[in-house]
Amino acid sequence: MKNRIAIGVCVVMASCLPLMAQGRGGRGGGGGTPKSAAPYDLTGYWISIVDEDWRFRMVMPPPGDYMGVPMTAEAGRVAAAWDPAKDEASGDVCKAYGAASLLRQPGILHISWQDDNTLKVEMDTGKQTRLFHFGNFKAPSGPASLQGDSVASWETAGVRSLKVDTSNLKAGYLRKNGVPYSENAKVEEYYDVLKEPHGETMLVVTTSVTDPQYLSQPFIVTSHFKKQPSDAGWNPQACSAKW
Repeated sequence: MKNRIAIGVCVVMASCLPLMAQGRGGRGGGGGTPKSAAPYDLTGYWISIVDEDWRFRMVMPPPGDYMGVPMTAEAGRVAAAWDPAKDEASGDVCKAYGAASLLRQPGILHISWQDDNTLKVEMDTGKQTRLFHFGNFKAPSGPASLQGDSVASWETAGVRSLKVDTSNLKAGYLRKNGVPYSENAKVEEYYDVLKEPHGETMLVVTTSVTDPQYLSQPFIVTSHFKKQPSDAGWNPQACSAKW
């Protein structure tokens, strides 16, 4: 699957200059901690480039517009009952901002190292924070949460990527119009950095969501971000159930 994803990234970006830290074998940075072993630098500010699913991401999609999502019959029934007013009344206004769908929201990512073994990913849209734990991290046995528990690893054979697996998720929405994912959902992501011919640095995130309750097959999307020279435009905004 990973090779197919890498090929797909090349097609989508239509340039595919050598990936930063491209190659096989060995880790970047000469070993040591996950931070020092990083094959490329993910830190900094990255702005969304909405080059697919514009009508689902930039505006609130209308009720019943679920095109492209392999929903089960049960998911269809749940989505049909979607009511943003009820989400507001119950305080569940962040259901479309969980780990399974956060990067589909247009906005800016701020990525930094919390410590040598933990990568911190903040999104200004929804004021959300994810933590990617490397090494022998064992997820706590606490309740499910919006961002779940994420285990990260550097994959350095072939195209180098950051792989992130997330579980222990609170149920949420794949799209803002009520397309559901359950607490049984699992999220697998690959973070790839590449440089375009004119010098811009791009971050390509391929996300695969599996959910035996609400998805008949994995739901796979690719989200693109462009590296920013500063924090200009960084503007944290609260979650919304209606826009």
